[in-house]
Amino acid sequence: MKTETDRSQRSTKKKEQMSGSVATTWSAGFFVKLALMAGVNALGLYIITAAFTKQSWTIFALSLITLIAVDYVYFSPRTLALKYLTPGLVFLLTFQVFVIGYTGYVAFTNYGDRHLLDKASAAESILRQRVDRVEGTAEYPLTVVEKDGALGFAIIDGDDVKVGTPEEPFEKVEGVKRAGNIIGKIPGWEVVNIGKLGDRQAEVLGMRVPLSDDPEDGLVGTQNASTGYVFETTMEWDANAETLTDLKTGDVYTANDETGFFESKSGEKLETGYRVWVGIDNFKKAFSDSRYAGPFFKVLAWTVAFAFLSVITTFLVGMVLALVMNDTRMKGRKVYRTIMLLPYAFPAFMTAFLFAGMLNPKYGFFNQAFFGGAEIPWLTDPWLAKLSVLGVNLWMGFPYMFLICTGALQSIPAELNEAAKIDGASGFQIWRHITLPQLMIQVSPLLIASFAFNFNNFNLIYMLTKGGPAFADASVPVGHTDILISMVYQVAGLSGKAARDYGLASAMSIMIFIIVGTVSMISFKRSKSIEGAQ
Repeated sequence: MKTETDRSQRSTKKKEQMSGSVATTWSAGFFVKLALMAGVNALGLYIITAAFTKQSWTIFALSLITLIAVDYVYFSPRTLALKYLTPGLVFLLTFQVFVIGYTGYVAFTNYGDRHLLDKASAAESILRQRVDRVEGTAEYPLTVVEKDGALGFAIIDGDDVKVGTPEEPFEKVEGVKRAGNIIGKIPGWEVVNIGKLGDRQAEVLGMRVPLSDDPEDGLVGTQNASTGYVFETTMEWDANAETLTDLKTGDVYTANDETGFFESKSGEKLETGYRVWVGIDNFKKAFSDSRYAGPFFKVLAWTVAFAFLSVITTFLVGMVLALVMNDTRMKGRKVYRTIMLLPYAFPAFMTAFLFAGMLNPKYGFFNQAFFGGAEIPWLTDPWLAKLSVLGVNLWMGFPYMFLICTGALQSIPAELNEAAKIDGASGFQIWRHITLPQLMIQVSPLLIASFAFNFNNFNLIYMLTKGGPAFADASVPVGHTDILISMVYQVAGLSGKAARDYGLASAMSIMIFIIVGTVSMISFKRSKSIEGAQ
């Protein structure tokens, strides 16, 4: 009896200890989850507040719904599986679905130079641009300040120091160090001396900072970067009628939602436009406008050729090297395999940049070492430039193919090759009927991914040739080695060689997505049929 009683007591005590341990673990895990969710909610509320402040209602609604859904998933006991899926789903929706959707939206607008703002913001911008100095008004000691590359003004208004930018009106700041009218330090801002402005003097002299949220209250500008003067707008905005009136001439400019400009009856347009819906005009422009249609089809043909040739050349070289290194009779295979992978370990953009230097016609290594100093235009002749691009891409891409082919070869059963040898098959027959089919089953998805990657291989093109040499008859900055993605970069105006046209660039991006998606879908179906035939 005593033994059974002791056992019962020990069992009860052990259960109590286990229960306490579980409770302690649950409690610790709960507080860790609570802390993490507090951080998630803080970030979510910041995004929601920023979207609400800037009246970005789509982002506001999506962020609010996402935050509520995430809180429900992680605080509900019924959503165990979703707890593991939610982080991936949120990132997928944010960085894939939303980006694709927003790109599609921009493709149907005139978003670009002179059309970056909505209608109300464009009107406000015009009010700030069309100004005259008001004689007899107060003058302010002024200092030019900078934050994150953006310039602003700091003025001394009585005992207060106020800071503002063209986008944000003046607001009082605390903690300023000053000596009389000389401002030494402003928290959060860098004081810019007149001597350091350099090329930005024109920007400073043309800058106007509103005194308040209403531009009609006046704006502060400067003529010497040390004294601020009050300017007032010469335009009047009627939000109900959507018109801007020139107070000097009496001309009325009405919003034209077809062109995205404020236009007078005589057809004169104000300098700043606004975003409007243009339907499929951007897609029509890509195919029918002579400025883009000719270069587009040339670039499309080269892009497809470049992607296919890149995959074929890198795969063949990688496969041959993998077959050689897979032979057990070869000594030092580990060393050779390591050497083969070195080009893949080096950053791709640096490789392209180095090859651009080595292919220089006058001082490049290739011309000096292999061609006796001959000035061969590797990167300026259309056909040689394309050959150079394929060659450099082969150098950067074959180690990847070598790596995946090596892994695939080692997974092929050795019994298949031995049985073929017994039946009298030659080495080529073994490769043709056994090794290659087995290899293709395993590497086909990776070859499709490689095609998609090379179809959008922006780094190589931009770092090696920047798309050049340029087409002689093109009115847009596009060249013989440009692929579609680098053409989009040029059309978007990001290179500074053309006016920004984000709508047209987005339309071209959608077409790239459709082309790559279609080719990938067909290729996947083909690879499945090959696998099913084995």
